[in-house]
Amino acid sequence: MTSTAQAPSSGGGSAAPDHLGHVIFITAAAAMGGFLFGYDSSVINGATVAIQHKFELSADTLGWVTAIALLGCALGATIAGRVADRIGRIRVMQMAAVLFAVSAVGSALPFAVWDLMCWRFIGGIGIGMASVIGPAYIAEVAPPAYRGRLASFQQAAIVIGIAVSQLVNWGILNMADGDQRGKLGGLEAWQWMLGVMVVPAVLYGLLSFVIPESPRFLVSVGRDVEAKKVLAEVEGTGVDFDARVAEIEAGMAGEHKSTFKDLLGKVGFLPIVWIGIGLSVFQQLVGINVIFYYSNQLWQSVGKDPSSSFLYSFETSIVNIIGTVIAMIFVDRIGRKPLAIIGSAGMAVSLFTCAWAFSYKTGSGSDVSLPNGQGLTAIIAANAFVLFFALSWGVVVWVLLGEIFPNRIRAAALGVAATAQWLANFAITKTFPSMSEWSLSGSYIIYGAFATLSIPFVLKFVKETKGKTLEEMG
Repeated sequence: MTSTAQAPSSGGGSAAPDHLGHVIFITAAAAMGGFLFGYDSSVINGATVAIQHKFELSADTLGWVTAIALLGCALGATIAGRVADRIGRIRVMQMAAVLFAVSAVGSALPFAVWDLMCWRFIGGIGIGMASVIGPAYIAEVAPPAYRGRLASFQQAAIVIGIAVSQLVNWGILNMADGDQRGKLGGLEAWQWMLGVMVVPAVLYGLLSFVIPESPRFLVSVGRDVEAKKVLAEVEGTGVDFDARVAEIEAGMAGEHKSTFKDLLGKVGFLPIVWIGIGLSVFQQLVGINVIFYYSNQLWQSVGKDPSSSFLYSFETSIVNIIGTVIAMIFVDRIGRKPLAIIGSAGMAVSLFTCAWAFSYKTGSGSDVSLPNGQGLTAIIAANAFVLFFALSWGVVVWVLLGEIFPNRIRAAALGVAATAQWLANFAITKTFPSMSEWSLSGSYIIYGAFATLSIPFVLKFVKETKGKTLEEMG
């Protein structure tokens, strides 16, 4: 997009109490794209073991099946901004919903592993589009006083999607008597797990029909009367809407459509773009999505039965929600930077503790186990890792990426940062099955090292954005 938002002037005020509820509804509807991402991230978790057995996949091929959706996400994130500038934010949400719904049905009915991968790639395009358009739309409609908390809805939706998918998977598994390949209505349990994804996709599409278009997009295409109506919905009464539209027009007049070329400096990208890329990459290199994509397989690989592994995964998703709520409470109070540093330190300790516990793994194949003490330690440390991630980097990165870039390059820079995030996610997700076969403990040492390295990165390069308008950032 040409820009994610123009904050109201000092005279614009923030949403009046009678309008804040409506703003929250609009934000929650837009954040449903995050719910789809979370649901997709975790729903495959319940199917990986069954898919590997059904198609007799190697660890490397299983990594491709799981991670290929993330390549689609990278593509969707790259094109979303430009498409949204042409046809509007709402239409992009609807396109994303259709892609994801089609992917859900196709993924549930594959006849070979290659077409399962194709359907997951298509769904990934929709998720990538939603991942960019959601935060951008929220920034464009959110009053400045609430922007940090409303931007946090994206991550909140992600973690709720993760929890719901784990709960649904667990329910389907129980209906199939604990067998991921058990038959239910002519299909195997894992097929139902993937097929149920069509429900949130349809809900996302329906919600997109009842929320307003972004006022910035409306102004950009000359629909000023509609823009004023939307501003009235989100900013309340007592605002000079003619002045607000004029302010948006003036801001846009001073902008140009940012392109990749605008992001380049004397040596590669501009420093601020590298910071955005760094935030995106570190968020993934700590290995958070290993928990959400592979936790069932992870716990089964150290001797837990399928029902217990699903229960542990659901428990972790609840911890994830708790951490996200903590972040939403404090992101506008103590700031983005302190939360990131606290989270990095906590993640590093938790990951190194997991590495120590997993080093006691004994046996091979289906006959593996951890000593009771190390097994309990691994479960506690894994939950602590998720908690520290959720209360810090899970929310803070989404908020910072919407705030740190100057207006003139925000759209293009967001696209590059989001693409980097998906590619880093892909790298971690694709390599974990093979890395865990090499050394589960060694894998967690590597993730812990990245968590440690993120501390000096934040201290040196990341500036605090709490309480600042988007204009103050550039």
